[in-house]
Amino acid sequence: MSFEHERLLSHVNGVWDDTIVPTLVDYIRIPNKSPAFDADWEAHGFMEEAAALIANWCRERPIPGLTVEIVRLEGRTPLIYMEVPGSGPGTVLLYGHLDKQPEMTGWREGLGPWEPKLVEDRLYGRGGADDGYSAFASLAAIEALEAQGLPHARCVILIEGCEESGSYDLPHYIDHLADRIGAVDLVVCLDSGAGDYERLWLTTSLRGFVSGELCVSTLTEGVHSGDASGIVPSSFRVARALLDRIEDVASGEVTVEELSVAIPEDRIRQAAEAARILGESVYAKFPFQSGVRPVLADPAELVLNRTWRPALSVTGAAGLPALADAGNVLRPQTVLKLSIRIPPTCDPARGVEAVGRRLTTDPPYGAQVEWRNTEGASGWAAPPLADWLEESIDLASAHYFQGNPAAKMGEGGTIPFMGMLGEKFPRAQFLITGVLGPASNAHGPNEFLHIPTGKRLTACVAEVLMRHAERGGG
Repeated sequence: MSFEHERLLSHVNGVWDDTIVPTLVDYIRIPNKSPAFDADWEAHGFMEEAAALIANWCRERPIPGLTVEIVRLEGRTPLIYMEVPGSGPGTVLLYGHLDKQPEMTGWREGLGPWEPKLVEDRLYGRGGADDGYSAFASLAAIEALEAQGLPHARCVILIEGCEESGSYDLPHYIDHLADRIGAVDLVVCLDSGAGDYERLWLTTSLRGFVSGELCVSTLTEGVHSGDASGIVPSSFRVARALLDRIEDVASGEVTVEELSVAIPEDRIRQAAEAARILGESVYAKFPFQSGVRPVLADPAELVLNRTWRPALSVTGAAGLPALADAGNVLRPQTVLKLSIRIPPTCDPARGVEAVGRRLTTDPPYGAQVEWRNTEGASGWAAPPLADWLEESIDLASAHYFQGNPAAKMGEGGTIPFMGMLGEKFPRAQFLITGVLGPASNAHGPNEFLHIPTGKRLTACVAEVLMRHAERGGG
């Protein structure tokens, strides 16, 4: 049967409208926070509830030979494993996750993390865009091909429950399922971002991260600030001084050499092209306070800052009482949670060690300083695109995004699974994309899924799967 891209999109739109959106509404209501944010996730049962909801929807799809299984390893989050037999050689691995970030404050009136709300073409609520839609979109793409009798390779779909916690459960499942997964020649990941909603965006790199807690202690207990200030060094001031060892306070540049790499020339060119397409929206998409400007004026440099340069964020603090409880006390300690995004090819273990040396060596006033509860995750840099894949994504983008060719850009976030797969399947091609476009605000308040982009992206995945099969696999 000949390929009709308009018919394919029509089928995809129908699946989204009839079943995907209503099921996503139910999914958003489940507070299945990732284990890092819900230590009692197993007892609460929300992860199992979400996995069952998704698996049940998948089992009902009219796809010949589809098998759906919730795989469980003791003490680990569940993983949905699916297989669809193919009409040609090769294996495609499609990946997503079902765990969610915590609630976060600041949701607009009428919106909330566990209260789905459809406003025009946006579905608000936690986890719809990051990344609950992925299982539905993966099977809808395969179903659309089956409806036209179009070819696709054998497909393996993995939906994990630990991505927002660093995917520490996933390697155990990959090893457990290695024989069933087999050799993979194309990886499709739907957990990434989009520069705009006007074209298909291909993610070419992901940053890794280094994180930990900087604990500074100068007293064994709090004391009256009128008695001690000016004599006892403030733990907060010591922490400020230590941060200056790893970050230039004026520019935000991270100064730890081990956290920087030489940026490849092709990524510099991609950043320039992405900046040309996006212009001021590179930064205008963020909810700046009135009068606040970005750290640099050049959009191309901002793209590189976000994708290939390290950056420090202080994401939490302890030892600071709430304002209502803040008496005139010189506090005994200050603890800051540090999150440093690192370039795609940076070694996170080396970075953790280097940051620790900077923070703990010869601290001011002999303060007690700890660099503790550290973590590191590798980034990922995509291999060169095969000619067939580059052509396929451009054709698909033009078919479903009003004639616009695809665009390429690195992303600032981390998907640990990508580095793992890159090592396991060194000859595989990668289609890393997603619906997280401007203002979609994954991890923050007012997260939304842009439904038209979800539909178009699903159709693009279907067309790439077809073209992969037509050429006989990867």
